[in-house]
Amino acid sequence: MQVSIEATGGLSRRMTVAVPAARFEQEFSERLKRASRTAKLPGFRPGRAPMKIVEAQYGDRIVDEVAQDLMRDSFYEALNEQGLKMAGGPAIEPKAVVRGQDMEYVAIFEVYPEVVRLDLKDIEVERPVCTVTDEDVSRTIDIMRKQRVTWSAVTRPAADGDRVTIDFVGRTGGEEFPGGAGQDHQVVIGSGRLLADFEAALRGAQAGATREATVHFPADYGVTNLAGREATFSITIKTVEEPVMPALDEAFAASLGVAGGVETLTTEVRQNLDREAARRMRESLKGQIFRKLREINPLDLPANLVESEAGRLRQNAVEALRAQGVAPGSLPADTSAFQERAGERVALGIILSEVARSRQLKVEPAQVRARVEEMAADYDEPGRFVEWYYSQPERLAEAESLVLEDAVVTLLAAEARLQDKVMGFEEMG
Repeated sequence: MQVSIEATGGLSRRMTVAVPAARFEQEFSERLKRASRTAKLPGFRPGRAPMKIVEAQYGDRIVDEVAQDLMRDSFYEALNEQGLKMAGGPAIEPKAVVRGQDMEYVAIFEVYPEVVRLDLKDIEVERPVCTVTDEDVSRTIDIMRKQRVTWSAVTRPAADGDRVTIDFVGRTGGEEFPGGAGQDHQVVIGSGRLLADFEAALRGAQAGATREATVHFPADYGVTNLAGREATFSITIKTVEEPVMPALDEAFAASLGVAGGVETLTTEVRQNLDREAARRMRESLKGQIFRKLREINPLDLPANLVESEAGRLRQNAVEALRAQGVAPGSLPADTSAFQERAGERVALGIILSEVARSRQLKVEPAQVRARVEEMAADYDEPGRFVEWYYSQPERLAEAESLVLEDAVVTLLAAEARLQDKVMGFEEMG
């Protein structure tokens, strides 16, 4: 088999392959014999027809089948002989098959780039160090309490943090506009849900009061007919309520499904924060190591892999919007918005794969199980989560990938010059 390779720019390759005529004829002859054993031709019992007649009936089809199979097999043989690692493709340009002559074809494809640096020796990497404090635990419990506030009516003027119930009518040019009116609308002052001009009119107002607000809609406002315009709103404040946080007691703990009172709740919150801190430290270190690997390995990337990954990212974004009940029309029709991220993901995938291969890193089932159980710990029914995760090979492949990434990070971190950086829990968010 004759093979010639031509670099056509970057990672693109053009490979011309000539399969010897003798190999083609041998494969053709063997298939023709197999076909003759079962061929049903008029006037002949199966397997008794002369080979010439069988060939006349089935020869063209067998030539096509042999050509397709030999192109596939010989292409991968040629890749191995030439030591090439294909990154997607190939596009095959066959030439007409002439019996008795070598079968030739051209394959166009991209190869993976060479990763030059597979270690971080003498490279400085920042490693975050975080310890969960009592203040972190108290802050988290306070957030949980705020999420379960009740509201109590007050007669004082409204302030930030209060909830007001309002009726309002908006006008532009003296005329009401669609969507500009509402009744019994509730909003927490300072939450940022309303435009600043509107929200400012609510501060200091008491129940029963009326206010006028002049609102300037920004040029990029989501409603086209209001963008960049000014509107006047007549507002009636119907109620003003202040938040009342639940007491930190056994009843509050029980409302969260925690038996054992405040002490048990505090312990569980600390355990959850410890897990989250460990996850954040691990992800931060991983991010640092990935950035260093990219810095020392500038790569040309296979265009077809980047485009494929960008398409996958766009599809994920479409599905996420649909899951939220949002039409994906806001996304660009092509993959342009996802190209940069896709390129980074492809580059890291290539580098990490080479590191794992060169170090002979393998993922063990027990490691995957441990990682899935770690993820399951954040759910109310960890056992069901594990069963769900293992029910789909695609999800399990994601866990295997994460375990392999962790193995690479652990190995490279041991070689790098780590500089510890003490950080608070919130700072790592």
